[in-house]
Amino acid sequence: MNNTLKNLREAVALSPDNAILRKMLAKELMNQSYWSEAEMELKVVLRLTGEDQEAKLWLAQTYWALDKKSVAAVIAEELEEQGCDTPAFTFLLAQLALENKDLPKAKAYYEKAIDANLALKDTGFEAQLKNTILDSGMAMGNTTESSEEDTPFFADIEKPAISFEQVGGLESIKKEIALKIIHPLKNPQIYEAYGKKIGGGVLLYGPPGCGKTLLARATAGEINASFINVGISDILDMWVGSSERNLHEIFQKARASKPCVLFFDEVDALGASRSNMQNSSSRFIVNQFLDELDGIRYSNDGLLILAATNSPWYLDAAFRRPGRFDRIIFVQPPDAPAREAILNLYLEQIPKEAGINISKLVKQTKDYSGADLKAIIDIAVESKLEESLMQNKVVPITQKDLLNAIKRHQPSTKDWLATAKNHVLYANQSGLYDDVMKYLNLKK
Repeated sequence: MNNTLKNLREAVALSPDNAILRKMLAKELMNQSYWSEAEMELKVVLRLTGEDQEAKLWLAQTYWALDKKSVAAVIAEELEEQGCDTPAFTFLLAQLALENKDLPKAKAYYEKAIDANLALKDTGFEAQLKNTILDSGMAMGNTTESSEEDTPFFADIEKPAISFEQVGGLESIKKEIALKIIHPLKNPQIYEAYGKKIGGGVLLYGPPGCGKTLLARATAGEINASFINVGISDILDMWVGSSERNLHEIFQKARASKPCVLFFDEVDALGASRSNMQNSSSRFIVNQFLDELDGIRYSNDGLLILAATNSPWYLDAAFRRPGRFDRIIFVQPPDAPAREAILNLYLEQIPKEAGINISKLVKQTKDYSGADLKAIIDIAVESKLEESLMQNKVVPITQKDLLNAIKRHQPSTKDWLATAKNHVLYANQSGLYDDVMKYLNLKK
């Protein structure tokens, strides 16, 4: 018996009605795993105080340790009704959820608990949760039956029906993508004669809302290829090594579905610069990603890898080496012809008055992204809905409605362009951002 425990017992013996001393004794008993004695002390504490939420939580934890899990669950239910939300209580909820085989809740509670207090991280609980998930055939937080190929459920394969015709403007970018991706599939003999493989990587960067994801889908539609849209949540996992495994399995599914366009949105979240990382597990993900792109152990022939980012300056420089993302394309806000094409596409779908002056709209929407132009149309439509409902008929959109919408909605690209300007001026030694410099009319 340690001195602390001995001294606390003696103090409680001298002052048996001192709830604070009894709590201290109970906590020390818990620390020493004297669970039965801790239970008795905590019951006395609750009798003396009437309602002590912390003591009640300790009692629930003690019952859990004594394998009296149903009693622990009853107390936990009371605490939840009382609004208890401490990290330790959240971890208890995770344990109870796992006991009841509610795996999504168990994982969610556990993640919340360790996010709030890393000291609660419990490798034994993690192993038990992981084994239960694997035994039940449930992917992390989602249910699915395991496939014969043991590939992740989230790697859904699509066959996009759109083509470049549905993408307004961006003609020069379409040509670059066609040269790198589309023509090799349509004319393989020409590329083979020059020793060029079918496949490769293209990185699209630029402000949000300018059509990067739409371009990726249209690329797959142009060549009738499979399309896998990979989100960050599809890769990142709380278990050590699982994120790398998820990434590898997605690549394997794409290789088995050739020709296939594999699209990574917000790729900087997966491929951030390793020099800025403090977490070693994040470096492992970057290394795995680079290994998959290299295609040394597994052939990437016929695998077309597109990625998009709003923050290329955070991407690890290794991704820009030849054979990986060897085409890096700036997807700028649509120019005047592109804005005209986009506005025409959107206006075709709504009732409007005859003779709308598209050229005037184009002149007033410099730096507007495709998403901004869609927002303008939506604002104009909303302005007419009330009038249409009052008149009980469809009232067409007018030029004035569209001009008013432009005044109400400022271009969302401004913040990105301001940030990009700093990188262009102070971190463009390699010439990577020359296209941005040209767009911003800056001189070297």
